[in-house]
Amino acid sequence: MKIALLGNPNTGKTSVFNILTGLRQNVGNFPGVTVDRKIGKLKIDGQDCELVDFPGTYSIYPRSKDEAVVYDCLSKPDHDDYPDVVAVVIDRANLERNLLFFTQVYDLQLPTVMILNMSDLAQRKEIQYDLEGLKALFPEAVIVESNARIKSGKAQIEKALLNAPKRKGHLFLESAGLSNIEDLENQEKETETRFSKIQEQLSDIRVVTKKETTRSEKIDRILVHPIFGYIIFAAILMIIFQFIYAFSSIPMDLIDSGFTSLSTWTTSVMPEGIFTDLVTQGIIPGIGGVVIFIPQIALLFLFIGILEETGYLARVVFIMDQIMRPLGLNGKSVVPLMSSVACAIPGVMAARTISDWKERMITIMVAPLMSCSARIPVYTLLIAIVIPKETIGGIFGLQGLVLFGLYALGTISALLVALLLKAIIKTKEKGFLLLEMPSYKSPRWGNVGMTVLEKVRIFVWDAGKVILAISIVLWALATYGPGDRMSKAGEVAKVEAVELNLNEEDADQLVASAKLENSYIGIMGKAIEPAIKPLGYDWKIGISLITSFAAREVFVGSMATIYAVHDDGEENRTLIEKMKAAKHSNGAPVYTMAAGVSLMVFYAFAMQCMSTLAIVKRETRSWKWPLIQVGYMGILAYLGAWITFILLS
Repeated sequence: MKIALLGNPNTGKTSVFNILTGLRQNVGNFPGVTVDRKIGKLKIDGQDCELVDFPGTYSIYPRSKDEAVVYDCLSKPDHDDYPDVVAVVIDRANLERNLLFFTQVYDLQLPTVMILNMSDLAQRKEIQYDLEGLKALFPEAVIVESNARIKSGKAQIEKALLNAPKRKGHLFLESAGLSNIEDLENQEKETETRFSKIQEQLSDIRVVTKKETTRSEKIDRILVHPIFGYIIFAAILMIIFQFIYAFSSIPMDLIDSGFTSLSTWTTSVMPEGIFTDLVTQGIIPGIGGVVIFIPQIALLFLFIGILEETGYLARVVFIMDQIMRPLGLNGKSVVPLMSSVACAIPGVMAARTISDWKERMITIMVAPLMSCSARIPVYTLLIAIVIPKETIGGIFGLQGLVLFGLYALGTISALLVALLLKAIIKTKEKGFLLLEMPSYKSPRWGNVGMTVLEKVRIFVWDAGKVILAISIVLWALATYGPGDRMSKAGEVAKVEAVELNLNEEDADQLVASAKLENSYIGIMGKAIEPAIKPLGYDWKIGISLITSFAAREVFVGSMATIYAVHDDGEENRTLIEKMKAAKHSNGAPVYTMAAGVSLMVFYAFAMQCMSTLAIVKRETRSWKWPLIQVGYMGILAYLGAWITFILLS
């Protein structure tokens, strides 16, 4: 039996889905579209059932891609997700508004169950309706009460789903008294008529009406205040991201060192050979590159889940929408963009809360421009090389100001690109924000935990496959070269090491650098040197640009290898000294002020993160958008770096 779970946003639909299915859930997408659907399995009296959790919608008339999924499914009996039974979750404290959608579904003559949820909030508001009177209004529906947040009502819901009365069968919209989807004028008239009828019917069965200023309304006087609201939100964001920075670094360091140790141990126990190199230099680091992001993702979605469960996230969207909308964004874009300062991966994933397709796509497309933590190693290394340790006005350090400027550059660029994309990306949808202010309530940790587990699982299994594949490709390109070119280069380097009287460690690094230069990826670096020469870069920087496609911070490791310096965190100064001393073939220094700042600007703009690309592909269900992202950010990076080099030369 296929069951459709429907309802307005913020009715507790997710809680109902969770108590009915538990952990027997998976996430996919509806046939032919990029809208997510959650599917859960359950047994009712031994009968196998499939519960499909549809996106929240206020009306059967769609105003977004998410809402169109509900319309398409209910209006087409041959649809893959056409239900045997429809369960509509209703917030009992907002019965009048919720009944608009319910009556539209009810009129389609499908077997229907009304789940009156959040009964505790309704009692707190002292809003009560005569249940028998409500049942008399919808005699062909089964009406049950629940409080899914505290796991109450599961047995009653299951019984209702099993015993939902058979009805006349499917009716198309016109037959059910609903307007064609193309007929906007009659849709408005039908909606007004339906609302008037609902208000009249409910007035007859309303038992208690006591209008008082609720606790939520009192809190909102502060949290959505036109001044204090922004200050409080900024303070909350600061606390959240400081917490993420402080606490994610510990498990991330443990994961990093753990995979490094695993790679070392695997090398010691496996026989020498190409397969061992593949495992220790390709597969293990590739898996590590996936797992290391889990702490950030888990912590971020833990906080987002708490803010959403308590009802505060809706307030954030409300106060920020007025600022973001002229830029082509949405109030809901704030959390993804701020998340991207830590890492664009959870930032892109957080954009799923934006229902409008255009605004969601713009948010995803500009999120990687926010300067993330992976850029910090690149910035700090280059600043140390080309920016002098001077102060401005005796107070502000020049190096610190440059770092701040790079972060400001990323933020301003993201907003300007969003404004440009607003004019370029076309859609028939009209951008709007339909928002309900849910009552404040304590978070249900089970719901929060399941959300965190779902996001982590999606990242590990979906993005991880792409990341691991690209890691193996990068390893192969750096390990092999044409013919015996790498081995000959290695022999020449050994002779040079003896002539220079290098110690064993530096000699090994010199040989590795020579082989890298003559590998396929080294040849690619030489090949692109004419293209990057106008930016002030040499082939060694070119190699690092290629290898750091895997992750921006790889730039530092690539530089350490190329300049034959063992970078264990203690000898970074030696790397800096070597890079300062680097010369072009004509004897001119490589890392001038112009070239160094140009390289910083390049990394500020360029999409040098395959993990983010994998997530963008996963979130958009297409390679089209990540490829466009690579293209426009690459052009922006090249032009920005070139202009910077010209201005500072």
